[in-house]
Amino acid sequence: MKIRVKLFALTQDLAGREAVSLDLDEPVTVGAIRQSLGATIPALQPVLGSCAFAVNNEYALNSVEVHETDEVACLPPVSGG
Repeated sequence: MKIRVKLFALTQDLAGREAVSLDLDEPVTVGAIRQSLGATIPALQPVLGSCAFAVNNEYALNSVEVHETDEVACLPPVSGG
C-alpha cells in the first residue's frame, strides 16, 4: 500500500522534501510508518521518536491503522515564544 507522509519544519529540512511516499505491507500502522521513514531517510532517525503523527488531522498513536486514502503528517516538536 502506498502511503504519502507530509513533513513539516525540522523533518522537512532533514529530508530535503515536503513529503515522502512509502510502500508498506498491510495492515499499515503509524508505528510502521515511523519505522519506515527512519529506514528510508536515515537523517530523520534521531528526531522521529519525539515527532507526533496525525492521521486525517487528528493526532494518532503508533497503533492507529492507516489506509491508502488517509492524510498522514509527521510533526516535529516546536519551540518558540
